[in-house]
Amino acid sequence: MALLTQRARDFTDLRTLADVSAQRGTERYRMRSVVLAKAPASVRFEALSPLGSPLLVATIHDGRLTAYDAVNDEATVGPATADAAARLLGLPFEPEDLVGVLSGRPAPPKDLREVTLMADDADGPSVSLVGAVNTQRVWMDLETGVVRQLEISGGRGDARIVFRRDPAAALTGFEATAALGFVKTTVRYDNPLLGAGIEPERFVFTPPKSAKIRAIR
Repeated sequence: MALLTQRARDFTDLRTLADVSAQRGTERYRMRSVVLAKAPASVRFEALSPLGSPLLVATIHDGRLTAYDAVNDEATVGPATADAAARLLGLPFEPEDLVGVLSGRPAPPKDLREVTLMADDADGPSVSLVGAVNTQRVWMDLETGVVRQLEISGGRGDARIVFRRDPAAALTGFEATAALGFVKTTVRYDNPLLGAGIEPERFVFTPPKSAKIRAIR
């Protein structure tokens, strides 16, 4: 618990290019993307066109989600919930949990009620963390705190994440499966930069005045 908590607290920010593959049922998408994440709960995602201009911009900041589809000139705005993130980004997580996934440093659930050291399985040692909203099972190195896999169940964000790391344990991406396998996302980072500092205003996006606005509740 101390290792998990400290590693999560040590994270400040991440910026990276990423190759993203997403599948929802029979629909499949591949895109070059820009990913920004800042502790504790701010995210910016841009899906790029072949020419480098953003086709989609999605931001999460101060508990609000804004997603702008430049092709159709449409914007979706509303509270940043796990349901909203699942529909728009294919990643069904609350903002703080999403930052933990993007950084590879998930924090224990809020209002932690129970901690159980699980028997080792084929994926190695793990702990079960029961919170007020959901339960996490974390496969990790018990000496360094480096997380290899994360499973979230209960609440609105059932998912399993497998983190990909280089030989030095630096994060190179992850694979996420949610909705009983209906949603699958693979993210591969390209030259990720940690702790360089990101201005808070980068996570605030105002859609063009011409955009059609759709509110989610």
